[in-house]
Order: sequence, then structure tokens, then C-alpha cells
Amino acid sequence: MSSSPESEHLDNRHRDTLHQIFAHPTSHNIEWHAVMSLLDAVGTTELRHDGKFLVKVGSQEAFLERPAHKDIDAQMVIDLRHMLTEAGYAPS
Repeated sequence: MSSSPESEHLDNRHRDTLHQIFAHPTSHNIEWHAVMSLLDAVGTTELRHDGKFLVKVGSQEAFLERPAHKDIDAQMVIDLRHMLTEAGYAPS
């Protein structure tokens, strides 16, 4: 990952999740709770009244829905890659 000031405070678990998100081919074993933990570490998350989470990372905002299963789907991985890249987190 690029060495942004934010990435230096991440623990190994968060770094592993970040690597999983940017891995090719796309991983299908990225757990929702690990993603939310990472997003809390690099930004803010807020559960809204409609059950969606408002996520802010840097200047980026997104609304995420909890998946039906424990793992996020491929589309959410793509959306997270875009959001994290725009916020300064990208593969090195």
C-alpha cells in the first residue's frame, strides 16, 4: 500500500484487510466485520435509521449495506477499492 500518514496507524489486521480488498483476483472471503473495523480506523462509519452505513474516508462518502452473509460481495470490493484509492490508499 502507499505510505500515507493514515496507513501508518493501522494494525496488522487492518493492513491485511486492506491488502485483501486490493488483491487480484478479487477475494471472495473478506468479512464484513473486518471491513467495518478497517473503515472505522481510516474514517468514520455511522449506522443510519434505514439500516445503511454512512462511511466517510477523507473526502469520500458512501452508503454501504450489511451483506446477508458474513463476507462482502465483489461489487462492494470494487466500490471500496475506488473509495480507498480516492482517499489516498492504493496498492504500492
